[in-house]
Amino acid sequence: PPVFTAGKYSKEDVAKLLGRITVPNTKPEENRKIKPMETVTKVREFTIPGFYDVFHISLGKLGRFWASDYKGNLVQTDLHGNQLQKIETSGKWQCYHTTTGEGDLIYTDKDNKVIKRIALGYTSTEFIKTGDWVPSSIHSSDINGDILVGMIKNGKCKVTRYNKTGTEKQNIQWDNKGQELYELAHYITENINGDICVSDYAKHAVVVVDKSGQHRFSYTGQRSTFTPYGICTDVLGHILVCDVVSETVHLLDQDGQFLYLLLTSQEVNSPNTVCVDDKNNLWVGKWKTNTVTVYKYLQ
Repeated sequence: PPVFTAGKYSKEDVAKLLGRITVPNTKPEENRKIKPMETVTKVREFTIPGFYDVFHISLGKLGRFWASDYKGNLVQTDLHGNQLQKIETSGKWQCYHTTTGEGDLIYTDKDNKVIKRIALGYTSTEFIKTGDWVPSSIHSSDINGDILVGMIKNGKCKVTRYNKTGTEKQNIQWDNKGQELYELAHYITENINGDICVSDYAKHAVVVVDKSGQHRFSYTGQRSTFTPYGICTDVLGHILVCDVVSETVHLLDQDGQFLYLLLTSQEVNSPNTVCVDDKNNLWVGKWKTNTVTVYKYLQ
């Protein structure tokens, strides 16, 4: 009969074959020192010339940011309020633009069903074609550079994940019972654990799925009418979302539990959109005004 001779491999050889696990440098010891402040403090305010309102903000590099209004104007502005660049788009009151880790701007062209990219050299190029689906919202992942896009077609809605080169990786549309997750993915963002958080004002809910697309929870507010608009997350995994009816900003934990109202109508009028910068300051764009207000809420 044949004779079996076992190979001689060391533990190191097996480790090389199987690969290795590395822990991202998220500096948890620093994050543990950060906590919400008892009161929110206004840090500064910007004015965007030519705007009637501010529906979405994308923070960029070199002290610059992009802002859009309901008419489809998309402008790049510095921290002194100087307009650096202006683009006329088909976007209106969604979060239809985002910035990448490299500082590029990516935005949706709903009329032509494409996603465009503007590099730091101000050259606009077609990046992704979305076929029959109309792209409505977009977010660039800080974790791996993936592009998350909310899209609609014939009353249906889904979220599609692309890698940073524009290759489709994932579609999220139904829960594990076969029910539609979304009606309109109006605003979209990603949490530090990879959860995809969608503000769906047609469904009156914040719908959160994990990175594999499994439904985790839906948040429907603290009163009878909840109409979510802008949404973002922070270094602690908090979810911050605007309610345009009650004119408030809700603060949730990573699992969707309501913590408290971060901003009320007494502190801010008609908040449309929110984002958090690398210094943990909260930026708020508002309806019926061309000002962007920055608050400190973590210490």
